[in-house]
Amino acid sequence: MIPPSELSKNQIDRLGDRLRKGDISDDDLRLLDSYRRSFTEAYENVIGQIRDELGLASTGRRAKSTKSIMEKLSRESLRLSQMQDIAGCRVIVSDIAAQDSVVSDLKALFAKSVMFDRRDHPSHGYRAVHVIVESGGKLIEIQVRTALQHLWAEVSEKLSDVVDPTIKYGGGGGDILLFLMTASDEIILVESAENDLHLTLASVSQLGAMSDEMKHKIAEASDLLSSRKANVVKLLNLLGEVAPQLKEPR
Repeated sequence: MIPPSELSKNQIDRLGDRLRKGDISDDDLRLLDSYRRSFTEAYENVIGQIRDELGLASTGRRAKSTKSIMEKLSRESLRLSQMQDIAGCRVIVSDIAAQDSVVSDLKALFAKSVMFDRRDHPSHGYRAVHVIVESGGKLIEIQVRTALQHLWAEVSEKLSDVVDPTIKYGGGGGDILLFLMTASDEIILVESAENDLHLTLASVSQLGAMSDEMKHKIAEASDLLSSRKANVVKLLNLLGEVAPQLKEPR
């Protein structure tokens, strides 16, 4: 069997075609497992640079599972060599301002990078910024999420695991999907308003002392946003806790 390091792009894509069609031999499965493991060195290099150069902690996986790769090939019309998230890591930040800052730092750190902003155009409610970087000829995905975006994604993942595996891809239907979409919309509204408030406060501060009326209005707006954010967190946490009870009996 050809080592993954010696496979051409065409050979990798033909492997992906066989996996998509279900025409799979034991050799194909071994080759796929070897191919996914070949991303380990690139993954370690990327998370090392994020840690050493940017001082950021990241979590992630050296390689997507064989099952997940096969499911994605069946679900989406892409070639195996084009799959950008075989290996990846995640950076969690406090808010949109920090998210924008980290994304900018990542693009400066990695010369070969492409950004996908899923905040204004979410994928089935999922919001984040993904930065795809190249290391040693391998594509590594870096997910940059705010704390709220991460909580939403974790709850969606849990519901997919225990209720319906199609939920995270916009399936499942019913009240659960409606709740997730509503929560996702609320998150972007709250985070955008919070970011606007911080920018306004910074601009006003440059003008000198604020009037008592201005301070009062800013405090009211900040309290309102904090309350809305806390409510989203409570509701998402509650949904995550009751997820096992939502699974319909077969």
